Amino acid sequence: MASALRSSMATTGHHSNSSGRFEKQQASSFTSSSSSSSSVSGVSSRGNGVANRTKAPSPSSRRSVTPNSRTRSSSECALDSERVRVAVRVRPRNAEELLPESDFVECVELQPELKRLKLRKNNWTSESYRFDEVFTDTASQRRIYEAVAKPVVESVLNGYNGTVMAYGQTGTGKTYTLGKLGKDDTSERGIMVRALEDILSSISPAFDSVEISYLQLYMESIQDLLAPEKINIPINDDPKTGEVSLPGASVVKIQDLDHFLQLLQIGETNRHAANTKLNTESSRSHAILMVYVRRPVHENAKDGPTSQEKVSSSGSNGIPVVRKSKLLIVDLAGSERLDKSGSEGHMLEETKFINLSLTSLGKCINALAENSPHIPFRESKLTRLLRDSFGGSARTSLIVTIGSSARHYAETTSTIMFGQRAIKIVNTVKLKEDFDYESLCRKLENQVDHLTAEVERQQKLGDDDRNLLEKQLRECQESFAEAKKNLITRSEFLEKENTRLELEVKDILNELKQQQDQNDLMHDKIVQLELNLKERKQNQLESSTYQKVLADTTQMYEKKMAELVKQLKDEQTRAEIVDEGLDALKKLLNDSQRTIKQHEMENSRYQKALLDTTQMYENKIAELSKQLKDEQSHSEMLKEQLDSVKKLLSENQVSMQEQKEIEKLCGKLQETCQLHEQTLNELQSLKSEYKDLLENKVTITEELQTVRQRFLIEEKQRKTVENELVKLKMAVPETENDFEDKKLHTKESICKVPSAFGSPTRLEKSIPLKDTFSGQRATIAKICEEVGLQKILQLLTSEDPDVQIHAVKVVANLAAEDINQERIVEEGGLDALLMLLRSSQNATILRVTSGAIANLAMNEMSQGLIISKGGAQLLSKTASKTNDVQTLRMVAGALANLCGNENLHMILIEDGGVEALLGMVRCGSSDVIAQIARGIANFAKCESRGVIQGHRKGRSLLIEDGALTWLLANSNTSSATTRRHIELALCHLAQNEDNARDFISSGGVKELVRISMESSKEDIRNLAKKTLRINSAFQAEMQAKR
Repeated sequence: MASALRSSMATTGHHSNSSGRFEKQQASSFTSSSSSSSSVSGVSSRGNGVANRTKAPSPSSRRSVTPNSRTRSSSECALDSERVRVAVRVRPRNAEELLPESDFVECVELQPELKRLKLRKNNWTSESYRFDEVFTDTASQRRIYEAVAKPVVESVLNGYNGTVMAYGQTGTGKTYTLGKLGKDDTSERGIMVRALEDILSSISPAFDSVEISYLQLYMESIQDLLAPEKINIPINDDPKTGEVSLPGASVVKIQDLDHFLQLLQIGETNRHAANTKLNTESSRSHAILMVYVRRPVHENAKDGPTSQEKVSSSGSNGIPVVRKSKLLIVDLAGSERLDKSGSEGHMLEETKFINLSLTSLGKCINALAENSPHIPFRESKLTRLLRDSFGGSARTSLIVTIGSSARHYAETTSTIMFGQRAIKIVNTVKLKEDFDYESLCRKLENQVDHLTAEVERQQKLGDDDRNLLEKQLRECQESFAEAKKNLITRSEFLEKENTRLELEVKDILNELKQQQDQNDLMHDKIVQLELNLKERKQNQLESSTYQKVLADTTQMYEKKMAELVKQLKDEQTRAEIVDEGLDALKKLLNDSQRTIKQHEMENSRYQKALLDTTQMYENKIAELSKQLKDEQSHSEMLKEQLDSVKKLLSENQVSMQEQKEIEKLCGKLQETCQLHEQTLNELQSLKSEYKDLLENKVTITEELQTVRQRFLIEEKQRKTVENELVKLKMAVPETENDFEDKKLHTKESICKVPSAFGSPTRLEKSIPLKDTFSGQRATIAKICEEVGLQKILQLLTSEDPDVQIHAVKVVANLAAEDINQERIVEEGGLDALLMLLRSSQNATILRVTSGAIANLAMNEMSQGLIISKGGAQLLSKTASKTNDVQTLRMVAGALANLCGNENLHMILIEDGGVEALLGMVRCGSSDVIAQIARGIANFAKCESRGVIQGHRKGRSLLIEDGALTWLLANSNTSSATTRRHIELALCHLAQNEDNARDFISSGGVKELVRISMESSKEDIRNLAKKTLRINSAFQAEMQAKR
């Protein structure tokens, strides 16, 4: 414990005015007393004195703090030496320093045009320091970002690691400079928001990615601000690359700026903060925002600063290259002295860890500035995380924040010397490019999947086409086989018919020869006349017979020709179908062309054979016709008729083909009509949709005009509320504890004389307390007169948490005055406070609201209203769901004030108020325990007064809730105020004879004897002696112990 205290005092002294000889020597070596041509050792001026650059150390003296990161080759890694850039910013004077009685004296003189700062020790001695940038208290957030952080952000976009860090005393504006969200006014945005805005506007969402992690280093424990359940996150150092990683930390991909603002709001809510004398919302942890930028490098659009980078393109092997860079934005917790911050209890432990980590950082900065062979990076987790930022491969910008008041001269000097040492550090920045194997692998996998799917689809199409072709081929083969079979059958039939006709013709010729022979024989026997007559008759008979035979033969040949023509037509249609199928098959598969050609050749052979057979028969028929021509004079006429029949048949075929074409054209015409009808229907539907869209446009335009008018009205109301809020902010005190201090002082001076309602009467406040709050009362009263109490109470229902916080602070300060309490209750202020306590989840609102209710609970009329409106239940619930010490202190104070009204005791017990009061002991805070003891003392005092006056009997309600055990266990506490309340509570409980048995069984009599002899208050000693003397049971117990 002693060593911890010594280290804490040593750490505090490091940031105090007793910095020691070492810092004085460092100051003397890096400062000059005049603004003329003075230069810092190791730092040279560049240009006309606008900026300074540290001379790069020689190759022999340069040391690499971290191992080289994994790179592809020496020609692909760009190296450049650049020192840490340091800027200084002076915060404006705060409200305390603006007061006339503050006796404010400036110790800082700024020379922004020379980038120089003078620090005055007294009226005749000053020291001058040079920085890269010097900002006055009127410098805008945008100017600071562009000068300090924008070069680092641009280098991060080009593939370098970067760090932006703020260092300085607590309350000098580090969090405002880095982490201000600027929801209401974008000009107040800090470096975090502006850096992400530039990064998101410079990347391509389709190819680049931006991810963040938001962490805090709290009491040497790394915690995730985006996932509060993740604590004690370990730090891993890669032995090969030297890179620091945090496995287990949440990494969130940023979609847009609104998404980042939501994450930043979540992180700020989870960050540890507390109220100190120097800052109402003092950061109790170091916050680190890690931004990971991943950008692929395009071969045709590469933007490297050196020719070396231009050479490192995608490579001849086609592997893509990616640049991975990291941006650290570090908001360090402020260094502070215990005598100025007033930290105690748990806040004291927090201060120790903050100062220890800042001391470790200062040691590393000193070692790097002096080129020490050993850099103690591993002494703190903070220095391990910032290992790459100082002396590593990152481009680093540091902004130190100071106050101009001479009251903080020591802290300002320590901060300036920290910046002067940091400005000497030289980093070796590296451009890190890696082969993007992951992207290449994903791209190749996608291509393989696409090609596999395409191959499978082609195989499936090929299989389907092959099956279809095989099926068509089988059908064609079957059709060709059937046609061949039919042709063979027809040819056999025609051959048989031919032989039969030849035999018949031969028979007819033989018969004709026989008839001629008979005619020759008859010619000699018959007389010439008879012969002539007979020959005429015979010729007539023969001609009729020949005509009949020719007619029969012609009819038979016509039938055969018709059948042959029909068969030829069928074969031609089949051939056309086969030709179409073959043409389609030629387009799909070239391999099947040979088979199709063979089938075409076979088909042509079949057709040729058929034509040859037909021509042969025609020739035979022509020969027979020629033979019969000599014997038949009418054969030529029959032949002409046969030719005409053939022409008619050919014309019939042509007419059939034209009819088919006409049918096809009719089908196409019908399809065109159907398409025309569908087009008309679609046109009608589009016209109706267009009319609906026009109607919707008119409706939306009207609604938009209404919304614009409503927005203008709300904008006017918002400006009015903002003006009122500005007035409220100027009047709100620095801490929420101011109004509670008045409450505690008032309740501790309770008079023993009871009022008409049986509750204690408050005495007038002491004169020193009036002096303390006189200025604040006048300011609050002036605000109340100008703005109006009703408008202030209306701000409690605002949706903006900041407006609610400042409004409830004003109400709490108003409630601290007796003259304002009844007015606040009448105007509905109590209802608004209870509603805030019921609905709000903001820790600050709950804390200040509880304090305001505690002030109202000092009024007897307000006490009854608070209980009747369920205020005790709300306070009990608030105590159970929060662990904030200040909030528990306010709730305990409110319940303690309610315990001072005897008429409300039963309702307070039923609503769980006493149980909640005792339950708040879990926090262990001395301030909260003092309020608990005060409430129990008020409760016990009212009970004892009721017993003495005779209108109350029975065992104490506090004993039933276990209060006696707690009082006896904490009666020897180190806090004098708490011990006094506990002793007073024990004495009042002992005055009730019904509690004597519990006192005897629990050892309370012994404690009463001790109080009667050792209590620091004479009135409590006398009360204890009186209680022991008048109670016979206690006398008997004391005699038995002797």
